[in-house]
Formats: sequence, C-alpha cells, structure tokens
Amino acid sequence: MGNAYEIYALRYATMSPRTPHLNFLVPDPHDTTAQDLDYFVWLIRGHGRDILVDTGFNAEEAKARARKLTLNPVDALAGFGVSADSIKDVVVTHLHYDHAGNLDRFPNAKFHLQEREMSYATGRCMCNGMLRHPFSIEHVTQMVRHVYGERVTFHSGDGEIAPGVTVHRVGGHSDGLQVVRIETARGPVVLASDAAHYYANLHKRSPFPIVYNVGDMAQGWETVERLAGHPDRFIPGHDPIVSEIYPRASDKVDAFALHLAPSRSFAK
Repeated sequence: MGNAYEIYALRYATMSPRTPHLNFLVPDPHDTTAQDLDYFVWLIRGHGRDILVDTGFNAEEAKARARKLTLNPVDALAGFGVSADSIKDVVVTHLHYDHAGNLDRFPNAKFHLQEREMSYATGRCMCNGMLRHPFSIEHVTQMVRHVYGERVTFHSGDGEIAPGVTVHRVGGHSDGLQVVRIETARGPVVLASDAAHYYANLHKRSPFPIVYNVGDMAQGWETVERLAGHPDRFIPGHDPIVSEIYPRASDKVDAFALHLAPSRSFAK
C-alpha cells in the first residue's frame, strides 16, 4: 500500500487490581474479577516522519492520582530511539490526564485536537466535579498556552494529519474524543483510544464507567468498526490483551507492533 505506516503501542503504566464496576458501567453481576488497566501512547512511523498519539502522564500526576508510573512516556520514546525534539505532530485524542500530560516536553510539535474537546475542557461542564475529575487543570492550561503560541491545529469531525493518517471525532467518553485511522500493510488500523478502554467494552456494547454521553459512545463503537473494517484492526485504549497478542517490538521498553497481525483473532 502506498501510504502504509508502522504503529507501535508503548506501555508506560499499569493499574491493578481492578473490579468489574471499575471497567463497566453496568457490570455482569456474575463477574468477580476484572482486567488490569494498561496505559499506552502510540507511535506512528512512516514516510520519513514520526507521529505521536497522546502523551501520557508524568510522575507528579501519578503521585496525585495514586497511579504507578513504570516509565515516563517521553523516556519510553527515547528508549525506543525517538527523541521528543524530533516529533513534529502530536495527536491528542482527548484532554484527560492520562492522555494529555507532558505537553511541555515536545518543543517542535504541532498538536492536533478536536475543537469540541477544547470547548468541553474549558466550558461549563467543568463546573461539575464528576465531569472535571479526569482532567488536570495544568494539562488544559498548557494546551491553552499552545493555542496562544499557534501550535494547535483544531479539527472539527474528520481531519487529515498526513496522507493515510486521519482523525475522526466520536465523543462519548469525552465530548471531543477522536480516534485515529492509519493505513498499514494489513489494512486500516484504528487507534480507538478511550472509545473502548477494553475490547470487551465494544464487543459487549458495555460502556466504561467514565462517560460524558452514552449515546455518542454507542455510535462511536459503530464508527470504530466501520473505519477499521475488520474486528482485528481496532485497538482499545487500555486493554492488557494488546500486549499479549501483538509482537513485542523492543527489548528496552514495552513496545508492541500493531501493524503486524495479532496472534489471536476476534473475527467470528
């Protein structure tokens, strides 16, 4: 394929233990255990460029939220041979704390964000503590500084980052959540981010508990499936199964090659 890219998931943190009510808005009453929550950033490589999707969180944020940080995502990139200074484009799927930290660590990057997410993160909904909780005021204000520094490209709905790399607003989890579709040698792969934290959120049509609009989330699952075109070509945002079924891509950091075929298929 002319615009084929490589995609790598870099795992930088894990949260354990979890209970079913932490992973599903309406959990199965028969379930007593639940999967851990893995945290990733994603690196898209090809055609002489590196595109980063999301920027994770740092040690300060980990301490504030009682999360265990294995490695700062910026250091994970360095361990994978990519310097933060070399990144020219960063797609921020949404502004929650675990996807939009470290925004000050990419001095030469343009940030790609849905206009609706910026409005949501700075608007009247942030007067509600429950909706505000997943956001960090430091991250949001840093993005505002990037806006004033003319370093943000806003997208409204669908947008193109590069030939073969597009973004698509799905909302649901956060009002301006966007997913990323990337052309690879095995076909289009969709980084669903938090449109589905786990494979099971989409497969069972059961939302993750942190949700702004359940209707948008349900429609978002359909959008993800349509954009991917095959059940093995969508990647959930936090599922440890990803690290189990995709080939390891580094002996220095937890990196996994998503452009290669998984060892397990979800096709029925």
